[in-house]
Amino acid sequence: MNIVDRVKAPTPKFFRVLRAIGLSLVAASGAIIAAPIAVPAVLVTVAGYLTVAGTVLTAVSQTAVEKEEGAPAPDDDPEEDVE
Repeated sequence: MNIVDRVKAPTPKFFRVLRAIGLSLVAASGAIIAAPIAVPAVLVTVAGYLTVAGTVLTAVSQTAVEKEEGAPAPDDDPEEDVE
């Protein structure tokens, strides 16, 4: 399964919730970084880290897929059984 198929495949409910949390972190930290008022440097730094964390959380959650019924586990190699 390539990356395009993984992104298009259905995402389990748990990972949809994590994806929403990640998007919320990115949105909140973006608002802090782009605030038109003077914000302490520590808060801007923390917002930068939250942006990275939210982006990674969202990307990983999007590529998680449900195992299809009867499909082999990802570490199963069908070529190993052939002798």
